[in-house]
Amino acid sequence: MSENVRVRFAPSPTGPLHIGGLRTALFNYLFAKKHNGTFILRIEDTDQNRYVKGAEAYIIEALNWCGIPFDEGPGKEDGFGPYRQSERKDMYKNYAMQLVEKGKAYYAFDTAEQLDYHRKDHEEKGKTFIYNWHNRLKLSNSLSLSSDEVQAKLNAGEDYVIRFKSPQDEELVLNDIIRGEIKIDTNILDDKVLFKSDGMPTYHLANIVDDHLMQISHVIRGEEWLPSLALHQLLYDAFGWNAPQFAHLPLIMKPVGKGKLSKRDGEKGGFPVFPLSWNQSEGYREAGFFPEAVVNFLALLGWNPGTEQEIFSLQELVNSFSLERVNKSGARFDPEKNNWYNQQWLQLKNDEELAELFIQNHDGRLSGLETLNDKGYVTKVVSLIKERATFVSDFWELSDYFFKTPTEYNEKAVRKQWKEDTPEIMKEVASVLEGITDFTSANIETIIKDWIGKKELSFGKVMPPFRLVIVGDMKGPHLFDILELIGKEESIQRIKNAISALAN
Repeated sequence: MSENVRVRFAPSPTGPLHIGGLRTALFNYLFAKKHNGTFILRIEDTDQNRYVKGAEAYIIEALNWCGIPFDEGPGKEDGFGPYRQSERKDMYKNYAMQLVEKGKAYYAFDTAEQLDYHRKDHEEKGKTFIYNWHNRLKLSNSLSLSSDEVQAKLNAGEDYVIRFKSPQDEELVLNDIIRGEIKIDTNILDDKVLFKSDGMPTYHLANIVDDHLMQISHVIRGEEWLPSLALHQLLYDAFGWNAPQFAHLPLIMKPVGKGKLSKRDGEKGGFPVFPLSWNQSEGYREAGFFPEAVVNFLALLGWNPGTEQEIFSLQELVNSFSLERVNKSGARFDPEKNNWYNQQWLQLKNDEELAELFIQNHDGRLSGLETLNDKGYVTKVVSLIKERATFVSDFWELSDYFFKTPTEYNEKAVRKQWKEDTPEIMKEVASVLEGITDFTSANIETIIKDWIGKKELSFGKVMPPFRLVIVGDMKGPHLFDILELIGKEESIQRIKNAISALAN
């Protein structure tokens, strides 16, 4: 791609960043990096009534947590700022006036009450009111009024809006990188408001002007903006500017497959829909997901690499990504599959890093245990149990017996495994352990199995109750690995404790 690729993620700071918005940011980032381009963050905050304090900082923190920071944006000025629309508002009126002077837009003085009357009148007749070519000459605007009447209204300070003058009887042929050719009959378009008398532009005008001034080469955004594509192309044409290339991403669908994924789906299904926590809503970070896993599963929501590969690092995604392989149809959100991605990424982490996370996230459950201060010990524990974990938060339940001697024993296991002769067998096992000097997993296993053979006992008579007395349950990794790690003295003591506790 020879042109200078510049893409932007342009959220409104009206609340937390939804996972769908994060995917839009990710696809923009991947496309920019694939083509050695620039990824821009622009905050579209022209609607100050919906502005939510802290939302902008949240968006930036979410991008940074995912490892997809912007190159230009608030705090990273690079000659195209400011990057908040509220700080650019003085420039928009000039562009709106250019369109009026070119005859591409016009003043409209219709009051809210007048427009409401027309809507209701149309509804009663079974029609839909659209402000455009078929009725604009019957309404109160600079197309139907004389220039003197228009000037008088402006001089009197009457409220007005500037509307775009949609063309009549034309077929607009648009191209979308993902969806291909799209044809639009301009007769169905309404004359959208571009500018209000309070000095604020609408989204449509600000968006086009900013994309032009920031030299945006590709607009990659959600499918919900497809209905605006015709107007945006017409605005570029009206200004005489080259339009960027457009790509509209498919929706992220509910787990059941129908309808757009919402916050309520997450609350009902018990899974996050935000990258970070917001108020009472848990985020993927706080739920224990690795950012690499979130980026991985988001990338494959609506994009297909064309291979069987499912696990991608960020750099692999950059190398593989193309808009042409983005699907047109919606992508079903699968919380279980997302958990699987986290499990895969957990297995890829080194044991030392996971041990550090385990120590940081033990929630006080390991307080007072000497082994907590032994990172080498914790690392060995993690190496034995991590393959059974999906999240670091699973580690404690999978490994508690490594850190404390069992005081309770699984009742179901006791009923099944603890026979009349089991205490005597376990005493002999303790004796065998006592005599082992090289207390390593492989050596313990060889000696115990030889002893079982010589005693002509079945493995079923020895090994399950042996695990029960050491672990307190029938769970855990290779038993002899556990023995090596907790040590000879602790292993023998646990056998004695169990014999005593289960005597009754």
